[in-house]
Formats: sequence, structure tokens, C-alpha cells
Amino acid sequence: QVQLVESGGGSVQAGGSLRLSCATSRAIYLYPCMGWFRQAPGKDREGVATIDTFDSTTYADSVKGRFTIAKDNAKNTLYLQMSSLKPEDTAMYYCAARTSWECGAGREYNFWGQGTQVTVSS
Repeated sequence: QVQLVESGGGSVQAGGSLRLSCATSRAIYLYPCMGWFRQAPGKDREGVATIDTFDSTTYADSVKGRFTIAKDNAKNTLYLQMSSLKPEDTAMYYCAARTSWECGAGREYNFWGQGTQVTVSS
């Protein structure tokens, strides 16, 4: 079992930046896949970005070129750097860990954090 705690959300204007962090209670390298997901009110949860043990990354088309996922194994922390934020990025953001390989956002992730709210105003 691992606990995931997100932080760094907030309210920003369109065009602004935020960096989300996800602290893990166990060594992050134990999990082949880590990811960020988001859910806006009235919408399904969607995958934002994933990263594997070898730092290979995937991104949703809607965030490519604007968001960057990264992890710090020494700090057991996952990050999501978000730039050029748009109102449509407004959502609750969750980090998640997967105990198996094949890290695509459509795969089942086993452990989830409680989320951090991001609100982007126009």
C-alpha cells in the first residue's frame, strides 16, 4: 500500500503556470508507472500524463507542449509542471501509481491520491 498526497493546486489566470507535486509514502521507483489524471465537474476522468521507471512519458493531446511530467526518485515525488494554462484545464487533479507495466492512461492504476484543485480563469 502506498499513500499519495497531492499539493500545489490553486487559482490562476489563463496563461499562467502551476506546479503540482505528489509525495509518495513508499519509494517511487517501486511503481513502474506513475500518472496524473484530472476530472472536471460533469465530465469523466481523463489521463493527463504518465511516466515510467525509465522516464518515458506520454501526454494527452490537449496538454502536449504545455505540461511536463517528471519525478524525483530521491524525494519520492511526482511533479506536473503546467504552463500556458487555459480555462478548460480547470479540474481536480489526481496522481496515481500503477504496479504493472504498460503505463497508458487507459490502464488500471492501483493507488490514488485525494486530488488538488486547479482553477483557471479567463
